[in-house]
Amino acid sequence: MANTYSQAYFHLVFAPKHRQAFIHSSWREDLHKYITAIIQNRGHKLIAIYAMPDHIHLFIGYNLTHLIPDLVQEVKTSSTHWINNQGFINRKFEWQKGYGAFSHSHSKLSTVANYVMNQEAHHAKKSFRDEYLELLKKHQIEFKNEYVFEFFN
Repeated sequence: MANTYSQAYFHLVFAPKHRQAFIHSSWREDLHKYITAIIQNRGHKLIAIYAMPDHIHLFIGYNLTHLIPDLVQEVKTSSTHWINNQGFINRKFEWQKGYGAFSHSHSKLSTVANYVMNQEAHHAKKSFRDEYLELLKKHQIEFKNEYVFEFFN
């Protein structure tokens, strides 16, 4: 549509099924590249990506013509098939149901990108569970514990 302008940024977070620590550093960069291609092929801009062994963060410049649930589903489905076809792990890989989607303003681009890219240092001090619950609370998202990712002690 003529004279339609938009700017939206989303921080997406999701985890392997049962929060298994399946994502290994030896193939993390390949996973980043694979997911980056999916994001870009759908008209979004990948600003930052980082996969920890038990979860992944994506920070994207979001193209409003594509629904977030559809994008996340496509990333999960396609990357699941890719991971399984590559034989990176000795069992079936699956992403856990659900995800977090947090919006950010343009003024927070570098802050959020740095946060995503510094996940290893961040998780030296804080668990993924604590981080995720903190994100939900910070963004004032109401949630029920039974519907949050499966966290095991």
